[in-house]
Amino acid sequence: MSLDNAFSALSDPTRRAILARLALGETSVTELAKPFAMSLPAVSKHLKVLERAGLIARSREAQWRPCRIEPRALKDIDDWLQHYRRFYDESFDRLDDYLKKLQAKDAKADDKKDGDDDRTK
Repeated sequence: MSLDNAFSALSDPTRRAILARLALGETSVTELAKPFAMSLPAVSKHLKVLERAGLIARSREAQWRPCRIEPRALKDIDDWLQHYRRFYDESFDRLDDYLKKLQAKDAKADDKKDGDDDRTK
C-alpha cells in the first residue's frame, strides 16, 4: 500500500463515506450505492480507487460481490499519523503552559491594579 494512493483515495467525501459504511461490516456494492445519488457504475469506480489504494477488498460469492475494509491499510495510515499526533500533542501542551503563565501574569496585574485603586479612594 502506498500512503500517497491511500490519502488520494481518502480525499473524496464519497469514498470516505463508503469506508465509514464498510467499518460497520462487509456489504454488497448495491447496498453501498443506496445512500448516494449516483449510478452503480459510478460507485464501482469509487470502489476501484479504494481497492487500488489497498483500503478495501472485494470478492465474489456466486452473484454477491461483497466489499470489506482492509484494516491493515488503515493501520499503516494511523502509524504514519502517530508521529504528527505526538507533535501536535506536545505543541498544544506547550501552548497550554504558556497561556497559564499569561493568565497568572494578568491576574497579578489585576490584583495590583485593584490594590492601587483602593489606595486612591
